[in-house]
Amino acid sequence: MKRSLWVPLFLFCAIFCIKAKAEVDRNCTWKGIPLHGKVKVVNSFPDILVEVVSSFPDLKVKKVNSFADKCGEWTFVESFPDFTVKFVNSFPDIKIKYVNSFPGI
Repeated sequence: MKRSLWVPLFLFCAIFCIKAKAEVDRNCTWKGIPLHGKVKVVNSFPDILVEVVSSFPDLKVKKVNSFADKCGEWTFVESFPDFTVKFVNSFPDIKIKYVNSFPGI
């Protein structure tokens, strides 16, 4: 392939990859889902695929027992969740890190 064709192909791939990945936005939402509140862990049909990492998270999460009303505060429940998650080891929608203080973006 000629060198002149590599540049447009590379740019197309770079733009497509950037557009394909949805990220946590400034309002602490992911695709319209607020990332705080009651969370249920499921094995199938989750709202969000989550990977737990130790560095470079998209969101810092603090586990709380009640009043999870700030960004990154999660209360794990078995019924009536605000959203559901499935923990994965690869290809997550978002990456989180558990913290004891200062949750959020």
